[in-house]
Amino acid sequence: MSKDPVILSSSPVILSSSKDELPAGFALNRAGDAEWNDGLRELFAYRDLGVSGATQGRVGAHLIRARGASTTPGERHHHSLDFQFVYVLRGWVEFEYEGVGRVRLEPGSSVVQPPGIRHVELGHSSDLEMLELTLPAQFRTAGEASP
Repeated sequence: MSKDPVILSSSPVILSSSKDELPAGFALNRAGDAEWNDGLRELFAYRDLGVSGATQGRVGAHLIRARGASTTPGERHHHSLDFQFVYVLRGWVEFEYEGVGRVRLEPGSSVVQPPGIRHVELGHSSDLEMLELTLPAQFRTAGEASP
């Protein structure tokens, strides 16, 4: 006998006002309370989704929003991490990956970037917004001379 799920609300509601009362590992991030900050690149604003804190740094999740369009390639680089996933929500972005070539991501497109793959962002639209997941949350990025 299966039970149908009970839906209490279409959006999460916390009745407690103290974060100290929430279970360990619980994170809630609301759009209305969003803080956009500087991050890896000046062309983008970053919104931390609280996943790093909930997972003791094992997983990172943030939204990345363009601060305007760009057609100037960034610096070729690679990341020292175990996993990186990018999902485009709005706009477009183009990368060039070593051993793959040029890749354009548009809304609904995603890419898993293998650990250490050398890549460069070639350009993006002014309305670009994407979700990025990383393991671990904090990682090293190293720039490289273009070939």
